[in-house]
This record gives sequence, C-alpha cells and structure tokens, in this order.
Amino acid sequence: MIDKIDKNRIPQHIAIIMDGNGRWATERGKQRSYGHQAGVESVRKITSECTRLGVKFLTLYTFSTENWNRPADEVAALMGLVLSSLEDEIFMKNNVRFHVIGDMERLPEAVRNKLNETMEHTKGNTAMTMVVALSYSSKWEITRAIRQIAQEAKSGQIDIDDINEDTLSEHLLTNFMPDPELLIRTGGETRISNYLLWQIAYSELYFCDTYWPDFDEECLHKAIASYQSRQRRFGMTEEQVENEETK
Repeated sequence: MIDKIDKNRIPQHIAIIMDGNGRWATERGKQRSYGHQAGVESVRKITSECTRLGVKFLTLYTFSTENWNRPADEVAALMGLVLSSLEDEIFMKNNVRFHVIGDMERLPEAVRNKLNETMEHTKGNTAMTMVVALSYSSKWEITRAIRQIAQEAKSGQIDIDDINEDTLSEHLLTNFMPDPELLIRTGGETRISNYLLWQIAYSELYFCDTYWPDFDEECLHKAIASYQSRQRRFGMTEEQVENEETK
C-alpha cells in the first residue's frame, strides 16, 4: 500500500478518533482497560509512521468530556494510562512536540503536572506535533471561544462588526495549527462524536471497521491513499479545481 501513496501529497494534519479499544478487549474476554493499554502501542506505531511520512500535525481524540460519565474504575484506569504512556522515547526518538487541548482543570493534578512537564520537555522538537484531545469536546471548545469573544467585545477590545470566521478560529484551542485535511475514525462507527466540529468543515473523512489496537501502518497507508484519490473542491466545481491545479 505504501507504493500507492504520493509522498508529495501527504496531508499535513491528520486527526484520528481512536475508537474500538473497549470492544477489542471485550471480544477477547478481557476488561475494557486492557484494550486501552493495547491502544497505546498503536499510538506509538502511528506517531512514528506519521513522522516518517512527513505529517506535521497528528491530533488524537483520547478522552472526551462525555467520557467522564463512564464507570469510575474505567476513568481511573484511563487517567493512569495517560500517566504511564507519556514516555520520552515516543517523543524524543521521533523529534515530536507534544501538546494538549481540552479542559485540563478537570484532570487529576498528577495528570496535569505530567502533561505540562511533557509539553515543556518536548517544546523544542520540530519534526511533528502530536496533539492530544483530552477532556475535550468541540461544543465545549466553541462555547469557550464565544465567551472569550463576547467578553472582549463587551470590554471594547473587539468591534462586533469585525467578528468573522477568523475571529472564532483564533480563539479556539487549535489556533496554532492548520485544520485537518484528513479525519480518520476507527472501530466501525460513522459519526464525529463532538470532535473538531469547526475545524473539519472541509476535511476528508475516512471510516474503517478496524479497532484502534489493530490499526497499524498499513491501515494508515490505506487511509492516506483514500484521501489522495479524492478531489478536494472547497465549494468549487470539478472544472474549476482542475483549472486551478494547472495554473
């Protein structure tokens, strides 16, 4: 599959909904936490391969604000897994910068401290940025941005007539990176689950049945090949796009 990929058209930002860990474990007669542990290895594989291919931003949906409603033992296991999985090797070996988006105030103090420590330690890495969406939901993020804009308008920092799409984008937690060109969801579900709703307005969507612990380099290559087989029109006609490409 790697031979079918055009190395000159690799998406610069890939976002992934890592779904299926729990079902993968249940089908093997294991506790759901076993699937989350297995999913960490897939994170390592995909991070390394994205770096090798030249992807600049990889955003992983790790834990949503809705996930706080899961059984307490599973939430505790997930938080513990966050702590144990933030190993220097995955970042320093691949020259990857680490960043977090989400409501960090809701996280346990030990987790917050480890996240901040990892972000500080890797801030000089330049090959790729791995962004972890943790305690995150898009509706929460957009609401937060609107409140900030409203406060700035109220205080006179922003003129209401000057508020536009760029204003909202600049107030989102993702304002330091481009919107995703490709969104991948594993695990067989075909919904977005409150993830990067504003940012994926023109992203190419790729859904596969493979559970996240089984998602490997070959699966990533298939997703990228599917992305490259599509014509991205951004509201234009096919003819307009072709004329732009020949300029």
